[in-house]
Amino acid sequence: MNKRIFLSAPHMSGNELKYIEKVFESNYIAPLGEYVNKFEDSIKNYTGSSNALAVTSGTAAIHLALRVLGIKEGDDVMASTFTFIGSINAILYQGANPIFIDSEKETWNLCPKLLNKYLCECDKKPKALIVTHLYGQSANIEKIADICKLHGIYLIEDAAESLGASYKGKHTGTFGDFGIYSFNGNKILTTSGGGILISNNKDWIEKAKFYSTQAKEPFIHYEHLEYGYNYRMSNVLAAIGVAQMEVIEDRVHKKREIFEWYKEFLKDIKEITFMPELEESRANRWLTTLIFEKTSYEKIMKALDEVNVESRPLWKPMHKQKLFLNTMSVLNGVSEELFEKGICLASSTTMTKDDVKMICDVIRKNLD
Repeated sequence: MNKRIFLSAPHMSGNELKYIEKVFESNYIAPLGEYVNKFEDSIKNYTGSSNALAVTSGTAAIHLALRVLGIKEGDDVMASTFTFIGSINAILYQGANPIFIDSEKETWNLCPKLLNKYLCECDKKPKALIVTHLYGQSANIEKIADICKLHGIYLIEDAAESLGASYKGKHTGTFGDFGIYSFNGNKILTTSGGGILISNNKDWIEKAKFYSTQAKEPFIHYEHLEYGYNYRMSNVLAAIGVAQMEVIEDRVHKKREIFEWYKEFLKDIKEITFMPELEESRANRWLTTLIFEKTSYEKIMKALDEVNVESRPLWKPMHKQKLFLNTMSVLNGVSEELFEKGICLASSTTMTKDDVKMICDVIRKNLD
C-alpha cells in the first residue's frame, strides 16, 4: 500500500523551526510578539491591504467583522449557501439571521443575479453579505461588490480558501469592507490554526483588535465597558505563518500545476466537468474539484480510499443542513446539483505528476 495521499497536506517551507526558535529565545510565546507583527505585515504587503489582524481562525475573523459592523440580534446577513459552516456560524454568534444565496453555474460561487433580485424584492434590507471564494477561486466579485454598494450592504469576503487568488490583478479579500483568510491545517498555507482579518479601514481593524483582546480598556488595571474575545494569534503560530508566506507564490504555482495535470489526464472523459475559472481571474486551485454526469462520486471516493488516497464530496449546501431547514434561502438548484455530482481530489503540493496519474487511472477504471 502506498503512503496516504491527503487532500491538502501541510507543506513546510523550511524556515518554520528557525523562526520558532527565535520566538522561544525571546520568550514571547503568547499572545503577541515580533512575529505577529511580521505576519500581519507579510499579508498586507502581499495582498495590498492597508491593515491586517492575526487571529485564532477564519471564523473568528468573520465574527469580529460582523461585531465591528454592528450586526446584532435579529439582523439579516446574507451568505453563500455553497460553503463551509464556519462563515455561517459567525452569523449565529451575533444572534443574526442567515439568508442563503445560491450559486451560478459560471463560477460555482454566489450568483450575482439572485443576490440583486433578492435585494430588489425583500421587505427587510439585510445588513451585510458574506461571500465565499470557493475552493480558491474568485467569485464574480466585481459585480457582487457593485450590487452591495448599490443597496448599501456591507460586504465581507470569506477568502479562507483563496489566498493567492485574484480578479483583474486584485487579490480576493480586498474588494469588500472586510476580507478574511484561514490558515487551518489543510489550507494552501498553514499555521496549524489561525486566520487573518483585513480591511482598508484602520479604525475598524483597531476596533476588531480591541474586541479580540478581551475588550480591555486602556488602564493599568483591567477595566471593561464591553465584552470581547480571546481571539489573537500567538507569536509561535505567527512565526510559522511568516515562514509560510515566503513560499506563497510557489504553492499557488504548484496547486495550479496539479490542476493542469488532472486536466491533462482526464480531458477526454466527456462526463467530467472541472470547476470553471472566472475570466480575468487567477485561481489558487487550492483543491481540484470536478463533477461527474453519470458516475457516483461515492463510488470514486471508495475506489480512491482503497489505494490510500483521500478525497471528499463538495460542500453540502447550508440550506440543506438540518440546522437551517427553516432558514430563508434564495435558490436556483445549482449548489444542490453540484453537491450531488461533485468531488474534491487530492491536491497536496507535495504530490508528483505520477501521483496524479495514478489517481486519474483509478477514476478511469471506476467510471460507469
